[in-house]
Amino acid sequence: MQAAVEAAPGWQARYRERVERMLGRCLPPAGAEPARLNDAMRYAALGPGKRIRPLLVYASGRAIGVPPELLDAPAAAVELIHAYSLVHDDLPAMDDDDLRRGRPTTHRAYDEATAILAGDALQVLAFEILADDALLPLEAPARIDMIGLLARASGTAGMAGGQAMDLAATGRRLEPPQIEDMHARKTGALIRASVLLACAARPGLPAALRGDLDRYGTAIGLSFQIVDDLLDVLGDPAVTGKGQGSDALRGKPTYPAIAGVARARARAAELAHQGIAALSAFGPEAGELRDFAQELAARSR
Repeated sequence: MQAAVEAAPGWQARYRERVERMLGRCLPPAGAEPARLNDAMRYAALGPGKRIRPLLVYASGRAIGVPPELLDAPAAAVELIHAYSLVHDDLPAMDDDDLRRGRPTTHRAYDEATAILAGDALQVLAFEILADDALLPLEAPARIDMIGLLARASGTAGMAGGQAMDLAATGRRLEPPQIEDMHARKTGALIRASVLLACAARPGLPAALRGDLDRYGTAIGLSFQIVDDLLDVLGDPAVTGKGQGSDALRGKPTYPAIAGVARARARAAELAHQGIAALSAFGPEAGELRDFAQELAARSR
């Protein structure tokens, strides 16, 4: 596992540079009116982050032979959706967090109303990019496929629904299958969509290969959130960039709280292995995805 972690930064750095350039191009210019809103959007989207979802878009594209230049738009779009979700999740009406990625959350750096509007604007910008960005040389069916994937992953069957389930579960005890269903929506759906966005960029991809990548994305999406739960219990705030134990303080049901730390670790590792096994039909071009599955399960932030 250690070798996979050490091998990762080269390709990850290249992909991060690509998506950072794309985000900088698509976001409103700093200082342009309405300046406070536009600056808040840039603060939320361009701040320090792992860019896991864009990395998965690019790595999935490599596995099926899609060049990176066809993936800049979907990589930026999925990161904008993720950024908007963090802005809204941090609000007092939701998780009421003061710290995100080691710095003040958007509503603390600006104000609540500006944060709400910034999240709204980031969300619609994601779909605008997929609909008409000039640097995405794909025909309408592929663009519509991407828009549908991102919309479903963001809505009641995905991220928004998972957040609603999370809020409703506060103070209650859930069983592991219920926790997994909530996590698969709140976090897993957007990670799965990141993988499938690359599939949409290759019209005619055999259904079996798309299904394999779908299983990969589903497995590592759930693994990722279980590790997040573990980091809330065990992580170093100086490394994770957020407070420790915040879920327990809010009475939120988490995988380690219900099943224990040892079982949570084992389940995260099991899901990572399931994701890697789903790539058996792929050759060395899927090496980035294999390495990433291991890295995400072993991460410390």
